Amino acid sequence: MVEFFKRKAANSKDDILSGLTVALALVPEAVAFAFVAGVDPLVGLYAAFMIGLITSIFGGRPGMISGATGALAVVMVSLVKDGNQMGLDMVEPVQNMGLNYLFATVVLAGVLQFLAGVFKFGKFVRLIPHPVMMGFVNGLAIVIFMSQLGMFKDISGAEPTWLQGIELYTMVGLVVLTMGIMYLLPKVTTKVPAALAAILTVSAIAIFSGLDVSTVGSFIRDGGGTGLKGGLPSFQTQLFTLVPFDLTTIKFILPYAAIIAAIGLIESLMTLNLLDEITETRGNGNRECMAQGAANIVTGFFGGMGGCAMIGQSLINVKSGGRGRLSGIIAALTLLAFILFASPLIEQVPIAALVGVMFMVVIGTFAWATFNVLLKIPKADAFVLILVSGLTVVFDLAIAVLVGVIVSALAFSWDNARKIRARKSNREDGTKVYEIWGPLFFGSITTFNNKFDIENDPESVEIDFIDSRVADHSGIEAISNLVAKYEAAGKTIKLKHLSDDCITLLQRADTHFNSVILRDIDDPRYYVVTDKVKIE
Repeated sequence: MVEFFKRKAANSKDDILSGLTVALALVPEAVAFAFVAGVDPLVGLYAAFMIGLITSIFGGRPGMISGATGALAVVMVSLVKDGNQMGLDMVEPVQNMGLNYLFATVVLAGVLQFLAGVFKFGKFVRLIPHPVMMGFVNGLAIVIFMSQLGMFKDISGAEPTWLQGIELYTMVGLVVLTMGIMYLLPKVTTKVPAALAAILTVSAIAIFSGLDVSTVGSFIRDGGGTGLKGGLPSFQTQLFTLVPFDLTTIKFILPYAAIIAAIGLIESLMTLNLLDEITETRGNGNRECMAQGAANIVTGFFGGMGGCAMIGQSLINVKSGGRGRLSGIIAALTLLAFILFASPLIEQVPIAALVGVMFMVVIGTFAWATFNVLLKIPKADAFVLILVSGLTVVFDLAIAVLVGVIVSALAFSWDNARKIRARKSNREDGTKVYEIWGPLFFGSITTFNNKFDIENDPESVEIDFIDSRVADHSGIEAISNLVAKYEAAGKTIKLKHLSDDCITLLQRADTHFNSVILRDIDDPRYYVVTDKVKIE
C-alpha cells in the first residue's frame, strides 16, 4: 500500500511539472494560430484552455494535449473572411461577422465529431497503414519546424523581415542554449522536466541580463494583439441574436464544419495512436471522438476558435513524464491562470526558449528510422511514405492521410489481384479440376476468369476453392457468372470447398446452385465481406 501511494505521488509530481511545461508551450502556439485564422489572440487561448480541459478529463487518451491547432486555423482563414463579407452584405450590416460564423461552425463541427464517436467511427483509424503513419509523423515534424522559422522574423513592420546581425545571433544562441539544456539535463537528473528547466533558465538569463529579445508579449503586440490579459470565457449570446438560423447559414458553415471535424478527428486519432506506441498503452478512439466533439461545442459557445489534439505539446507532455489526465488538467488550468493573473510574467518569456523546445520536439517527432528502412520496404510503401510526408507539408493532414490510405489500398489490391492462380489437372473419369489459389475479389476477377477455357474444357468440370478466399460480393458474382457460362455451353460444373456464407449467397441468387455445390466437412472457415455478415 505504501509503495502504491509513493508511485501515485511520483506520477502526480511528473504530471504537475509536465503540465506547467506544456502550458508555457501552448501560449505562443495558440496566439500564432489565432493570428493565422484572423482572430484575436484570446480566441485562440480560450480554445486551448477549454478544449484542453475537457479532453483531459473525458478524452480517450490520458496524457494527450489538445488545443488550437494550425491545421484547423488554415481552414478558418477563408471562413472568417467570407463571413465578414456576408455580415457587410446583410440588410443591417454587421462588422466582424466572420467571428460569429466561426463560433457557429465550431459548434456544428463538434456535433459531427460527437456523432462520429457515438457511431464508433474512431475504430477506422486502425485502417491507416504504417507507411501512412510514418509519413504523417515526418510531415508533421517538418510542418512544426517550418512554423518555428517564422519566429526568426521581425513582424513589427508592414512586411515580416528576417532578423539580422546581433538580433539574429542572440536569438540563435538562446535557441541553442535551450536545446542544449533539454539534451544534457536528462543525463544528470530526470526529476525535473528538461523543457521546463530550459524555459526558466533561458528566461532568467534574458530578463536579468537585459537582453533585447523578442518575447511572448512583444510577439502578441507586433501581431496586432493587446496582450494576454483577459477574463473568464463568456457565453456568446450573439450566436442566437446575430447569426441567422436559416438555409443560407447552413449551406455556408456546413462544408467548413465537415472539413474541421474531419481534420480534427484524423489528427487527434493519429496522435492517439502515436502516443499508444510510445507509452505502450491503449487509448479509446471513440471516447476521444466524443470528447473532442463536446469540447468544440463548448468552446464554440464560449468564444473559442476550436481545436484538436496537438502532437507537439502531447510529445512534450509525455516525454516530460506526464502520462495521466492530471497533466492535461494542470496545463489547461495553468493557461487560464496565465490569462487571468500572470500575463505580465508570461509575456516576458523569450520566444527563443519556446522555439528551442519546439525544435527538440521536431527532433523527437521525426521518424529517423525512415532513412534506414526506405530502401528495405516494398516500393509501394516507400512511395506512400514520401507522398504522405510531402502532402502534409504542402496541403494538410486530412488530404495527406486520405490520399495515403487510398494509394495504399490500391497498391494492396493490385498486388493481391495478381496472386490468384489455378492449377489444372484431369481425373481418370475425364473430369477437369481447377484448384484455385489466392484471393478472389473485385481486383482479381479478370485474372480469375482468364484461367478457364470454357469452349475446350471437357463435359465435366470441378472447381476447388480449398486454397482460395472469396473476399467480397464481386467474387461471388464472378463464380455465379462462370457457372452460368459452363451450363450454357452444355457442360456439368461442380464447386467444392466454398465457405458456408458463399453457399448461402449463391443459393439466394438461384436455388439451382444446390445441385452445383459439393459440400464437405472441411469447408473453409472464413466469411465473405458483405453487409449480411458480421465481421468481428
